[in-house]
Amino acid sequence: MTVRLILASASPARTKLLTEAGIAHTVTVSDVDEDRVTAEHGTPSPYDTAQLLARAKAEAVAALPEAQGALVIGCDSVFEFEGEAHGKPYEVNVARERIRRMSGSHGSLHTGHWLVDNRNDGGRQFSGGAVASAEVHFMPLEDAEIEAYVATGEPLHCAGSFTIDGRGGAFIRKVDGDPHAVVGLSISTLRELLREAGISITELWRA
Repeated sequence: MTVRLILASASPARTKLLTEAGIAHTVTVSDVDEDRVTAEHGTPSPYDTAQLLARAKAEAVAALPEAQGALVIGCDSVFEFEGEAHGKPYEVNVARERIRRMSGSHGSLHTGHWLVDNRNDGGRQFSGGAVASAEVHFMPLEDAEIEAYVATGEPLHCAGSFTIDGRGGAFIRKVDGDPHAVVGLSISTLRELLREAGISITELWRA
């Protein structure tokens, strides 16, 4: 029987990762209110926030009729810098200030993963998650580089105000940990969650 995987995320980077890893999937975006989810849990750490939001997204999509009989993977990334949680900045001034602070320094990118197995006629066979983290070290940036990067708009919709697989990769000196976690979905973590659900990742490979 064919195993269906649904990615509960609108992130082009995540679907690109799955596609390049040969993993067949479809995309269904959740309508989760991220601020409400985190508020319900007080002030969770950046690590816990990534997991909470990944779970909320996966479970929201898993509850939809089109997700019955399928696997659903939800992901969320949070950048931790000097003890603070940095999600998407959205605003130019916020992105600019964050990048200036990060210049020549380092922080941790946490990506939460949550897998829901809906293959049992609407009953869940498995539901569980894990967080993949990596320490990201930034090169010293010149003010002109920061202004040019912010002007591209790329950092405005990325956790931590940077990407590793886009223009922002030019400013990253090294990554300690799973580089896929920095992009937003750890393929090795997905493999382990699938194994817990009794599925080999090879079952999801495209022919």
